[in-house]
Amino acid sequence: MAYGEAWDLQKRLVGEIDRQERGDSLLLVEHPPTYTIGTDRHPEHLLYGPDELARRGIQVFQIDRGGDITYHGPGQLVGYPLLYLDAAGLDLHAYLRTLEEGIIGLLAEFGIEGGRKPEYTGVWVGDEKIAAIGVKFNRARTRRGFVTSHGFALNVKRGVEAEGFQGIIPCGIAEYGVTSLESLTGSNFGIEEIGERIVPHFARVFGYDSVVNSEENRETLAR
Repeated sequence: MAYGEAWDLQKRLVGEIDRQERGDSLLLVEHPPTYTIGTDRHPEHLLYGPDELARRGIQVFQIDRGGDITYHGPGQLVGYPLLYLDAAGLDLHAYLRTLEEGIIGLLAEFGIEGGRKPEYTGVWVGDEKIAAIGVKFNRARTRRGFVTSHGFALNVKRGVEAEGFQGIIPCGIAEYGVTSLESLTGSNFGIEEIGERIVPHFARVFGYDSVVNSEENRETLAR
């Protein structure tokens, strides 16, 4: 799904969740080559000029999530949790840690020890980042709380590290590299396979009892 289309879809669904016309949702997509620049706004961390971006077919979006610049593209599973969070006892940092925990649980399925770096958001394997996280908390209009948007980008396919990340300083972090699930395991995976496997971990860490995951739902979202 094109990035702009997914962003518009998020905004529409955030409104529906706010108005209680829809339940909490998790969008799982794969994007064409895209750089997104969050609210930290460090344009110097984009290393390619307009000509090189055009040659490589990479679009650039300045968006409303937190954080700096990152890459989305083929070989990466991107997840957008759209969840209502009640304002009572709300801990925004705990939400980020819970997102990380779901990805760490998925990695453990493959014998990979994912972890955190205290100074950075995201999921790491040693000194290499495998999943970036950047979110927005949209203040609800009809009730007392927030609806989340944006989310995580998990590197799955081997080669995604060099394909897009070489054109940026990812999240403004120059001293560490990035890695992928295939590079760490030596196995090959489909993006949809990993998408299906992450859903139970997401449901577990956020405390959902049941999940609706169907082709019909996918077609409804795509329209």
